Amino acid sequence: MRTAFIFCAALLWATAAGAAVHTETVEYRHGKVVLEGYLAYDSSLIGTGPVPGVLVVHEWTGLGDYVKIRARRLAELGYVAFAADVYGKGIRAKNADEAAKLAQTYYQDRRLFRDRVQAALAVLRGQELSDDRRLAAIGYCFGGSAVLELARAGADVRGVVSFHGILSTTQPAEPGTVKAKILVLGGADDPYVPDSQVAAFEEEMRRVGADWQLTEYGGAVHSFTNPDAGNDASRGAAYNEAADRRSWEQMKMFFEEIFR
Repeated sequence: MRTAFIFCAALLWATAAGAAVHTETVEYRHGKVVLEGYLAYDSSLIGTGPVPGVLVVHEWTGLGDYVKIRARRLAELGYVAFAADVYGKGIRAKNADEAAKLAQTYYQDRRLFRDRVQAALAVLRGQELSDDRRLAAIGYCFGGSAVLELARAGADVRGVVSFHGILSTTQPAEPGTVKAKILVLGGADDPYVPDSQVAAFEEEMRRVGADWQLTEYGGAVHSFTNPDAGNDASRGAAYNEAADRRSWEQMKMFFEEIFR
């Protein structure tokens, strides 16, 4: 109870006073591959004790400004945030065709996908300010799929949040392996996540006994949290301000539950 009170007080202080967010680029490795992530935290929390850490996984274009902004927003809430680099240092898609090719490498090799995300999680776990007993992971589109793979692999995290991620997998979870609580936030009209895929995911979660939630936002399509997606929903991917705001608030409530 005392730990929970101290953590809540720290979050309230950071929100009221304005977080002094420190950011830095962090180079790390997965095997021989050099990766380059992005760390963000409120420097005023140094010395107050460990705080929960949140891994953030990028969309299919690779680690860029969009996910870095999300990492800083998490830091403002009082978390240690680490934005992963799945593709490798300097490997970023310039267009949709390049993004599709990069993402497909990991969709076709789920073991590599999971291991690459685990490598980033190890960096977050090793941060002095982060509480390695209170970790979570969130992801957007490609990253949403990534954090679900992390949960399916039995990663020792409190919870994962998938924002408009693909729900299908070639390696479904085994009964009893999923330790993390799962929150899926999707667009009800997302053409990339059809009803059949949602139904298959729900059945997988029931079969393995996972603790899961799924919310779909009416009128929202793919990429609904990203302003760069534009506003033409007929294209299948578009920003939706209401869904973006509501999904962020739902993530915050989920964190309050799992980090309590």
